[in-house]
Amino acid sequence: QVQLVESGGGLVQAGGSLRLSCAASGGTFSRYVMGWFRQAPGKEREFVAAIMGSGGSLTYAEPVRDRFTISRDNAKNTLYLQMNILSPEDTAVYYCAARASSGLTRSSRHYDDWGQGTQVTVSS
Repeated sequence: QVQLVESGGGLVQAGGSLRLSCAASGGTFSRYVMGWFRQAPGKEREFVAAIMGSGGSLTYAEPVRDRFTISRDNAKNTLYLQMNILSPEDTAVYYCAARASSGLTRSSRHYDDWGQGTQVTVSS
């Protein structure tokens, strides 16, 4: 089991940028597939991006593909999400998640450990 703590959320104007971080502890970070998910008020949690343990393979949800970048620093046990050209539709609580099994997946059911989330609010 790995413990995850997100940070970096906040209020930003449309068109702006934010960088989220997710600090991991309690496990061998490089062995985990890591993902970012988000949940807007009244909506289900949705996939944003995921990255393999080595960082060699990535996948993104279509709405963020050209604006967000997922990365990781295994030496620092930290996952990142660089978010650019933000829009009000990106407003949500953002969660990082860890998957102990191999293979990229977009399904939240396949992730084992979750952080508490960080709020991102984009004003128009």
